[in-house]
Amino acid sequence: MAKKLLDIDEVPSYLSNKVKQDLKFKTGNFVWRVQFNIPLDPKTVNSDTMYVTDSEDHKLQTYIRYDVQKEVIEVEPMEAYAPNNSYHLNITTRVKSRGGQSLREPVKIKFAFSDS
Repeated sequence: MAKKLLDIDEVPSYLSNKVKQDLKFKTGNFVWRVQFNIPLDPKTVNSDTMYVTDSEDHKLQTYIRYDVQKEVIEVEPMEAYAPNNSYHLNITTRVKSRGGQSLREPVKIKFAFSDS
């Protein structure tokens, strides 16, 4: 049976200790869970401010959910990631806290779904 998993390839150095992989099951429909250290303005959490791009920088269709109680954002692909392709999770500076604070710089995390 082929082993399927998500490989995190590149993480900005200042986030290296914050990006963790905790896969209970391995699938091409990996859902990213993102948590900030302060509550967010829910109006700024959407598919324009957080999204996934493929290796050619095309946006994938995703479903974005923000659980205000747990303060966790889920970024779910609407279709499975293609095996052996690279992708980026993008978080722009347009995501803001309830107090109006933005990230200092955008976040871009490179990952790949491998099918071997």
